Amino acid sequence: MAVKRLIAFVFGALVLVAGWGFVEPRLVLDETHREASIPGLPEAWDGARIAVMADWQTGMWLANEGMIRRGIARVVAQAPAALLLAGDFLYQPVDEESAQEANEELEPEDLKEIEAQIARTVELLRPVLAAGIPVYAVLGNHDYLKEEFESAAVSGVADQLANALRSAGVTVLRNEAVALPPPKGRSPVAGARSLYLGGIDSLLAGRAEPERMLAAIPQGAPRLVLMHNPDVFAKLPASSAPLALAGHTHGGQMRVPGFPRWSWMALRASGRVTVDGWIHDYGAPGNRLYVNRGIGFSTAPMRINCPPELTWFTLRAQPSGETR
Repeated sequence: MAVKRLIAFVFGALVLVAGWGFVEPRLVLDETHREASIPGLPEAWDGARIAVMADWQTGMWLANEGMIRRGIARVVAQAPAALLLAGDFLYQPVDEESAQEANEELEPEDLKEIEAQIARTVELLRPVLAAGIPVYAVLGNHDYLKEEFESAAVSGVADQLANALRSAGVTVLRNEAVALPPPKGRSPVAGARSLYLGGIDSLLAGRAEPERMLAAIPQGAPRLVLMHNPDVFAKLPASSAPLALAGHTHGGQMRVPGFPRWSWMALRASGRVTVDGWIHDYGAPGNRLYVNRGIGFSTAPMRINCPPELTWFTLRAQPSGETR
């Protein structure tokens, strides 16, 4: 009888945990507030706020679109100087096998599904775009077909998504950089340098070219760097990314309460895992990385002890002599 009770208890506990895993990500949005100092930050940007979101995964079954809308509504209400989106808008839009069977040509039903996911992504962004808040984005691995990982000739989904976002008013950076306009209501100081935003394309899709992105930023100019996969951060030269922002990890997605580093992702990985928050002792000197937990899911539409995150950064001019 004791064994049966133990089995029943364990089974009941697992059911409760799994149930909470479906509820938590649809109930709780963690709005995390951080400050970040940037060398040479223009006076017009000192004290300005930016918002960061990642990993929407709109094609996932039971996708977390309600929480995406809640996050977008918060961004509209708070009116930051910019919204940065760290990729993975889609979720494996076509089955790898079906594309191979079609000789790398998409079937009509695949095309319809891709178009639907892209249309949903653009629709979710419309409120923030209508509010006049500048939106910048990079692409993640799920925004590419798996076949694109191996062949530069196989392209289409990522280009289609990027074009749709750009047509809606989003600046999509694919190993590129842009000078950010001053925050609304603030005027640049005469002769001051612009703040630049560099964006790195998908690492897993084989499209990341950090050198090309950095070449687009004037030497010594203040900058932010946006990427999807935090592993790219290790490739950046010293002092080239005083504030780098990434997603991809989902914060581990399922974590043991009280032990946030004991996550599903960490258990599956063989090496170091940069899961979420400020990542210390990683990358070259003078560079600093923050990993956003994202909104959506991978594999299973649930999160445990790992709520979706909307990150707010207040930018500060780096005091003389400060290195981090």
